[in-house]
Amino acid sequence: MEIETVEPYSAVMDSFLRQCGGYAVIDGGLATELETHGANLNDPLWSAKCLIGSPHLIRRVHLDYLEAGANIIICASYQATLQGFESKGLSREEGENLLRRSVEIAREARDLYYDRAAKGSWDNIGDKDGITPRRRPVLVAASVGSYGAYLADGSEYSGIYGENVSLETLKDFHRRRVQVLADSGADLIAFETIPNKMEAKAYAELLEEEDINIPAWFSFNSKDGTNVVCGDPIADCALIAHSCEQVIGVGINCTPPRYIHSLIQSIRRVTTKPILIYPNSGETYDADRKEWLPSTGVSDVDFVSHVGKWCDAGASLVGGCCRTTPDTIRAISKALSSRSNVVSPTEF
Repeated sequence: MEIETVEPYSAVMDSFLRQCGGYAVIDGGLATELETHGANLNDPLWSAKCLIGSPHLIRRVHLDYLEAGANIIICASYQATLQGFESKGLSREEGENLLRRSVEIAREARDLYYDRAAKGSWDNIGDKDGITPRRRPVLVAASVGSYGAYLADGSEYSGIYGENVSLETLKDFHRRRVQVLADSGADLIAFETIPNKMEAKAYAELLEEEDINIPAWFSFNSKDGTNVVCGDPIADCALIAHSCEQVIGVGINCTPPRYIHSLIQSIRRVTTKPILIYPNSGETYDADRKEWLPSTGVSDVDFVSHVGKWCDAGASLVGGCCRTTPDTIRAISKALSSRSNVVSPTEF
């Protein structure tokens, strides 16, 4: 089929990828590393809980991923909703300030990374495993999780919200958060773990209705390699992303690595937009117990062994999601650097 190219927002990602040498590295699991550093995330706010009590840990994890080679760091706003903050007794103003703070923390980490690079204080920064120390382009992505993430009942992994949740319900739920994050200083908005076509449509309509003036990406999750988790075909969902001017990338996150290749192929058939993939470790999440089942995933070596195949299939941005670590991202960065044709970095 002939695919129409959508401008002008697409030029933003095209320019960024050129600066990265054709391929970019997305960071890895935020909550995974927060827990490694001692955070207790057994809370409906999940990683967003740290915005209230331990923002320094978020900054530390962002910096860990930058040091591992990430070109894009995703803010701790995935489960940060105004409704969720209000349930904790915070005012609407306090909730909005926490959303803005999620972006500020990521920007602070980027500034710190650049400052250390300028001073030559590399220590563990960038020169491990063949990654060349240099001032590379880094974007800050404000995360928007699904309605199911706010419910914290596992429905983000099923996409089944019930008959009472309509397109307008979802638009009303997300509207103010998207407005705040769009004006927060982020470089783009990452709509993540989208479990159904209806929510993708809600996001696309919000971007247009609210005249959101920063780019976005849409990232879906799947459990069979053909459909998103609710059963909607991934190609139908990708078409929604392709038709939205502000969307500059479309892809898959929080999905086992074994399903990624076929999903890339399905997406590539319906869009010319850059494809991004950041799978989880392949472990199984128990939504009832709210924990990952041990020994059900793949090692970093096995995970990274797929990177070349994914890029050959059409992926341009690669990272990790739940249960991946800076070691995973460092290995991905090394794998992508062998494919890259890096040009002189631009100041970001």
